[in-house]
Amino acid sequence: MDRTQRAVGAVVGSAVGDALGAPFEFGPAGAFTSRFPAPSTGGEMCGGGGWDPGEATDDTQMAVHLAESLLERGGLDLPDIFARFQRWAAADPKDIGLQTEEVLTNGMPWDLAAGFHFQRTRRAAGNGSLMRATTSAVYFAPQGCETTMDAARRIAALTHGDPAAWAGTAIYHELLRVALDGGDPLDAVPAALGHVPAEHRERYAVVLAPDWHPGQATEFNGAVWPCLGSAVWALRTTSCLEGALRAAIDLGGDTDTVGAVTGGLAGAVHGAGAIPDRWTEPLHVPLPGAGKRVLRLPDLVELAHRLDRRL
Repeated sequence: MDRTQRAVGAVVGSAVGDALGAPFEFGPAGAFTSRFPAPSTGGEMCGGGGWDPGEATDDTQMAVHLAESLLERGGLDLPDIFARFQRWAAADPKDIGLQTEEVLTNGMPWDLAAGFHFQRTRRAAGNGSLMRATTSAVYFAPQGCETTMDAARRIAALTHGDPAAWAGTAIYHELLRVALDGGDPLDAVPAALGHVPAEHRERYAVVLAPDWHPGQATEFNGAVWPCLGSAVWALRTTSCLEGALRAAIDLGGDTDTVGAVTGGLAGAVHGAGAIPDRWTEPLHVPLPGAGKRVLRLPDLVELAHRLDRRL
């Protein structure tokens, strides 16, 4: 499998996981399997909870805005990314995380807004910086471990002032980099943890350990470390992309984001060809803040190609 197929698998897989999980968000464990007991010939992109069948959420919307900034600006332009996120937040998206919304609308400059929020609330370790990171991970992967992990931290810090969120996003960037190169991201976990500051390393070491199960989580999977741990667990305990996404969404809770993160990793490992047509055909990504654009599968494939080639 060539690298391009892995990049497309990551970008499309993340969007598919987001759209599959959206109707089950905040629901109980087992809801997906209860409704779809076995892989079917259709219907899993069921919609519900305010989402149309196949509609991607804020996770993928922010990932696309991030990707387009990287491509149009020729690299990391943090003020531009923040401005795009602000336009998106002001365009009345169907869903936006409370923390992200507060940061993007508090009137502070791009380099102070997240820090101000964290100082005031001391609560900023949600998974909102992780959910959108697949596109930036694909873009920075060719530049190596240190560059991709540093970029992840800097982008995460735009909306999340807690360094724990930066660490989780950086680990995800690195695991995806390894997968895009054809390596096993599970084997890369110990080395990635070595780049995490000591004060955050232990909590990630726990949730990324081979014997960890999401049932052992001490926090809701809307927090960044159990979210990442759940995605890695889903990849570790299954043998195909469909199986990984079914396992991830069946955990319940923040199903769209756990699905998006799992889909990014599983898509990079198993490739674009592993994503069923019945999931990609209804897939669409409305883009508040960018006119009335709606991206569909060919647009996401093109985006992945451009990110992979940095064009």
